[in-house]
Amino acid sequence: MRSVQWAVLLLSLLFSSFSLVAQEGERLRPFILAETSQVSLTDKLSSVTAALEKAGFSIEGEYAPYAGAHILVITSEGLRKQAAATQWGGYGAALRVSLTQRDGMVQVSYTNPQWMGNVYRMSGDFAAAGNQLQVALGNDKAFGSEGGRTVENLREYHYMMFMPYFDEQVELASYDSHQAALEAVEAGLAAGKGGVSKISRIEISGKDEVLFNVAVKQGAGSDEPVMQIIDQADLRHTAHLPYDMLVSGNKVYMLHGKFRIAQSFPDLTMSTFMKISDAPDAIEQALKMAASK
Repeated sequence: MRSVQWAVLLLSLLFSSFSLVAQEGERLRPFILAETSQVSLTDKLSSVTAALEKAGFSIEGEYAPYAGAHILVITSEGLRKQAAATQWGGYGAALRVSLTQRDGMVQVSYTNPQWMGNVYRMSGDFAAAGNQLQVALGNDKAFGSEGGRTVENLREYHYMMFMPYFDEQVELASYDSHQAALEAVEAGLAAGKGGVSKISRIEISGKDEVLFNVAVKQGAGSDEPVMQIIDQADLRHTAHLPYDMLVSGNKVYMLHGKFRIAQSFPDLTMSTFMKISDAPDAIEQALKMAASK
């Protein structure tokens, strides 16, 4: 009897080990396709909005960057608390849900919380937000990278050698206080400096940190022309947009443009990246103008 018990215990430990290896080796992708449906974008937007709110998400902003595309910026109390736990975690306080018309169908997709949480080096478990979104919207399949990336790779992600990492933040502006920084950013966005406008503002729980999501409408980094070049796969990466400005303490930051684009398009060829070679610097200059007095 004892030998049987030991055999059962050993088998249990063996299966547990296999499970841990599988989790560590799981390959993630930046987006989740919730569903594809043959309805109007307007009708689908209404049902998606209702489902998100029922699941406990708040919709902080909406953005239609070009015809046939609509993006919802969402957050929750859990996301804001998790964002507060790590340096630069504020970028992960928002998730994005996109609706994209293509070939008479509407693709409903969202940023993968596990991808985002790891690429932004956040702590904690990202499964809760993923489960909430799956219940609310569905989970047909992950997409956005043919081979995917492991957690280990994502936490040190960069597109290629000599390209920026997550922690290579771009400082856009510095002020005497957190409040002064917020007021300057709000004023700049309201004035449309640099062709940049506010989509959402999310306060990070328990920290002097605020995430702004913004539209870029002018210059070489403008949302629509850049996406027309890089977003050509059958399943669209619309939820790459909008970009982010993080007011942390008395300073205003953004993710390096090359990193921000590459983490949403990890399989982008170098030849395609070169077609938008002016975009990262143009986005940075536009956001600097928006953050300035």
